[in-house]
Formats: sequence, C-alpha cells, structure tokens
Amino acid sequence: MRTFECDYTEGAHPKILEALTRTNLEQMSGYGFDPYTARAAEKIKAACGAPDATVTFLVGGTQTNRIALDLLLAPYEGVLTPDTGHINVHEAGAIESAGHKVIALKQTDGILEIDALEAYLSAFYADATYEHMVQPGAVYLTHPTEYGTLYSKEQLKRVRALCDAYGMRLYVDGARLGYALGCPQNDLTLIDLAALTDAFSIGGTKLGALCGEALVFPKKAPNMLMTQIKRQGGLLAKGRVLGVQFDTLFTDGLYDAIGREAIRHAGRIRAILTEKGYPLAWDSPTNQQFVLINDAEADALSKHVGFDRWGRTKAGLWIARFTASWSTTDADVDALQAALPAKNALCRQEKSV
Repeated sequence: MRTFECDYTEGAHPKILEALTRTNLEQMSGYGFDPYTARAAEKIKAACGAPDATVTFLVGGTQTNRIALDLLLAPYEGVLTPDTGHINVHEAGAIESAGHKVIALKQTDGILEIDALEAYLSAFYADATYEHMVQPGAVYLTHPTEYGTLYSKEQLKRVRALCDAYGMRLYVDGARLGYALGCPQNDLTLIDLAALTDAFSIGGTKLGALCGEALVFPKKAPNMLMTQIKRQGGLLAKGRVLGVQFDTLFTDGLYDAIGREAIRHAGRIRAILTEKGYPLAWDSPTNQQFVLINDAEADALSKHVGFDRWGRTKAGLWIARFTASWSTTDADVDALQAALPAKNALCRQEKSV
C-alpha cells in the first residue's frame, strides 16, 4: 500500500547517499570546519545573492527554530506568530523552554493576517503599562505555511515594514522552502528572503536530506554564534554529515529540481482527489493537499492508501493530508489513482460493511 503521509517517510535522495558514501573515509576536521561545509555555505550565499551572509547547519527543524529565535531575541522578548505556526502548535514548547513567549495572532489559511499584526503592535505600545509585559521582539512565519499556502513578496514586505517600524526581527522557517520555490504561484526567491529577513532556514530534512537545515543570517550574524549553538546542544561534531548533504543539494540545481518535481506530482494528486469527489479543505498550491472526509470514510480509505489525519474541522470532519515529496514517483501517483476509491463508492462500501 502506498503512503502519502508526509515528506520524510523515506531516507535520503540517492545523490546524497552517494556523496556521503564517496566521502565517508575522507579525514576532515569536525564541527563544520571541513571543505564540504564551507563549499555548501558559499553555494547558498551565492544562491541568496548575499555574499556577506553567515550560513550554519543544524540537524532538525525544531532545533533550528529554537536556536534561531533565541539568538534573535533578547531575554525579555517574545515572538509573534500565526496561531497555526509550527512553533505554536507542534514544537512542544521548545521556544518557551528557551524563555521566550510565543504570542499567537489571527491567520487565514495559515497566512498571518497583517492587519491583525499591526493592530496588536499598535495596541501593545498604546498601553501605558507595556513595560510590564513580554516585549514583541520578532515575527515568525513559515513559507510555505502549515496549510501549504504561500506568502507573496508584497505580504512579506508589509511584515518587514512593521518589523522595522517597531524594532523587531523577522524570521522565516523554510523547512519546506524547496516546495515553495518549485511552485509556479510563488513569487518569493532566496534573494528576496535574504533581503527581507533577519534570518531564515532552508530545509533539507523534508527535501531529500537524511537530516539537516541550513540557517542563514543574511546581514549580521549573532555574536559568538558557534558558542551559542554549542550551548544549546546544536553543534554536530561530524559537521561534514550536514555539509556534504547541502553541498550536494546545491550542486547542479538539485534542490530546485526536487521541489519542482514534487509540485508536479502534487498537482496530479490534487487532480485525482478532486476527480474522485474529495472536496479540498482549502487551496494549497504546494506539495501538501488537504481534503475533507468523515470518520467512516477515513477508516475505509485507510485500507487503501496511507495518508495523514491532519486535524478536524469545527464540523467534526477529518482533514486528510496527502503529501508529495522528493521521493514521490509517477508510479506512486499511478498507484494512488488505481487504489483510491471514488468518494461515493467509498460511502457505499462503508455502509455495506
């Protein structure tokens, strides 16, 4: 049975495995002081159009978000996020454990409502007692969002302008960034992210790496960066493991190609789901597709194909997530088409049991 549960069910892209194997017995310095890590950083800086950027490599997404925000925030500051933001919902209080409050704001389809952000900041500083409160020090966004939706360049510019007006930093979590970059509807580039943010991540774990995220500080890196990463348990002794992977991802356009191919497969998955009668929960142009099913349909459908029961609507319907990834093939999508019952047939099947 094929599964489309998430974008990290398999190990690593064959080119990454080949590179890790080929370099395995090379003796290199630790902690990222190796030629592959240095080369990967230079390739990322070139792709971002940011020659003075600082690029460091970490193992996982939650670790990267925690370290990045702790580096960007003063001890008395918190971070503003859409209420659906990963740091607010699925990171087990990692940001709070570093001493920074997560302040959730209204969103629509995963995208922060910028008017709500502006209203919050205006009201915060209009309060004469604001010095008794957690100060808003940064805005956290994901691109694409948890809903597979996209910020536009204009939206990011508006958030940047508010950050500048109120002396805040802007951080973009790019755990699935490659799938945004590979989407025709996307108008945000790596160059734009470097120009508009104080830091952003480039996800590898969900884009074909065994593990790894690149954390980019486009303008000014925090003081004692390595020391602070080490202090939080994020410094990998065998830094080469991350460097070799990102050097491979940013060679010959592999990272971009992975994203584009996954988006092509996601488009086919979307077409199959809608043709078979499954209503979309919302419009996601990226690699995650979300449809609505009831409990009985979810139980019956799980006998045919693997998917993620992503959440429930207020009406009690399941939001079923089907995800294309770096490893999805045309054969996988063909198998989904063959195995997936039409929604009305699924209903009849369930009633007959």
